[in-house]
Amino acid sequence: MDRPNILVVMADQLAPHFTGAYGHPLVRTPAMDALAERGVRFDAAYCSSPLCAPSRFSMMSGRLASEIGAFDNGAEFEASIPTVAHYLRLAGYRTTLSGKMHFVGPDQLHGFEERLTTDVYPSDFAWAANWDAATERMDKWFNNVDTITGAGPVLANFQIDFDDEVGFTAVRRLYDLARPSADERPFFLVASFTHPHDPYEARPEWWNLYDPDDIDPPEPIRDDAVDPHTLRIRQGTQADIAGYTEAQCRTARHGYYAATSYFDCWLGRLVDALAQTGRLDSTVVIVTSDHGDMLGDRGVFFKMSFFERSARVPLIMAGPGIAPGTTVTNACSLLDLLPTLLEIASGGGARPEFDTPISGRSLWELACGGTDDVDETVSEYMAVMTSHPLFMIRRGRHKYIHCDSDPPLLYDVEADPLERSNLAGDPEHAGLASAFAAETAERWDSAAIRERVVASQRSRRLVRSAIGANGHGWDYRPERNVTTEYVRDHMTYAQVGAQSRVSIPS
Repeated sequence: MDRPNILVVMADQLAPHFTGAYGHPLVRTPAMDALAERGVRFDAAYCSSPLCAPSRFSMMSGRLASEIGAFDNGAEFEASIPTVAHYLRLAGYRTTLSGKMHFVGPDQLHGFEERLTTDVYPSDFAWAANWDAATERMDKWFNNVDTITGAGPVLANFQIDFDDEVGFTAVRRLYDLARPSADERPFFLVASFTHPHDPYEARPEWWNLYDPDDIDPPEPIRDDAVDPHTLRIRQGTQADIAGYTEAQCRTARHGYYAATSYFDCWLGRLVDALAQTGRLDSTVVIVTSDHGDMLGDRGVFFKMSFFERSARVPLIMAGPGIAPGTTVTNACSLLDLLPTLLEIASGGGARPEFDTPISGRSLWELACGGTDDVDETVSEYMAVMTSHPLFMIRRGRHKYIHCDSDPPLLYDVEADPLERSNLAGDPEHAGLASAFAAETAERWDSAAIRERVVASQRSRRLVRSAIGANGHGWDYRPERNVTTEYVRDHMTYAQVGAQSRVSIPS
């Protein structure tokens, strides 16, 4: 296999459960549907941490969040950590990022040669968690029910502005890459959008795709069946104080469905650009997200837990070598994306050696229609709404969740997909629960991780207080040399036309 181009299209907070590609009867995702039809759909893919920045840092590095200090949305992603972009550059790829990656710290590239947009969120330590005051709410920036009760159609908002730019620059770059050039390297392009992340708003053309009467409500759950961590999320997002009505919940879900279709439209436009320029058959296209959204299940929205709608992510791949119309049930995660992409980039040759240990495994054999005996993955959470780390092991049909401050949780996600029956206290599952507990204690030193988390939070809070909100320039400023764009005095008109033209493939 020749080394293909690679296009990764990333959503934010997209749970696969709420896409047509994964069987939702209402949500329209024709581009994802088409990608799954000609490729492979992973049906048990998880994020490595159910929060934006930690999940993305782990995905980029192929390493667990606890190993690289990616504790929360205000944790620095250290420049010395090798990423998939570094490895692909060494493999001879041209690496480009358009959109969100939530990088925190002075390094805003992390191996990408070029970045086409700024980020949607701040790059400093403002969003660091504070386990010294774990029960206090971070009112300045954190989610609350206002994004639920305020959901509805809009003409524009910051999120639409951002994603319109992300999509436009990514599509334009695909055309740029098809223009005559001396740079013949294959490309690795990441187009990372912030939809369908809250606020649950959408333009009328997307909002009106759905009839309000058709919006399905979340499945009910008894309050006495809700776990302590979910109760903390309810409190931290003010769902237990301000609350929201059933009608407001359905309206927020309406906005999420509309925003999902908006994201899917951009995916379709990117794939169309590949097809129009004759590069679709030589490009591996991957669509995924950083985590999901509870969307009202258990009385909470957003993420931050290991329940399926929060922790599961879509993962669809299509392109040369990939078995069309395939579904994979093996548990896997975003940790596996780095080794998978590097095997794709090897073109069937020797896999690259890793300078640092990675936590994931390649999914390429599964994507090509093969088999894999591994059916497990792990995930971590060390951010807000808790004072101790949370850990998850998903193996086969079972999922185990541990937090030092909470009772253990054990679910059979095949028999109980809504995770309503905690088997941790069931005598028939005592041996399984005990084995998972022993494995968790062996895998993670929870007390030592907590010490590292708290020390990191304290140092980042001190630096943030000293510098202030406007004391540095970490936010990425896209570079643009307009002296070489369009028609300029040092060029001939004919020369510009020939160099900028993207001809229609014969």
